[in-house]
Amino acid sequence: MSKIIFLPNNILLSEKKICVMKIGETILDIALKNNINMQHACEKSCACSTCHCIIRKGYDSLSNITEQEEDVLDKAYGVEYHSRLACQAKIITLNVNIEIEIPNIK
Repeated sequence: MSKIIFLPNNILLSEKKICVMKIGETILDIALKNNINMQHACEKSCACSTCHCIIRKGYDSLSNITEQEEDVLDKAYGVEYHSRLACQAKIITLNVNIEIEIPNIK
């Protein structure tokens, strides 16, 4: 079974958390359903960057990034090449485990 793995974070997670994922779910929905309290100030409307995450493994198993998401990500702290908004990144295939890093907000 394919899984989504949230890597440890100094604020939200003291150890990695392994969760089951389904096609069509967003990273944010999976996190919230598994008691990972990711921020999402705009209530999943792609208007803020508080749910910024970095895909460390399995980037190609997610929906394509949109121009609107790229514009919002420009406002996020610590953006990297494989950064996404957790509210917009949907699971499109179950052929690989996905590893997610939630950056510490400064």
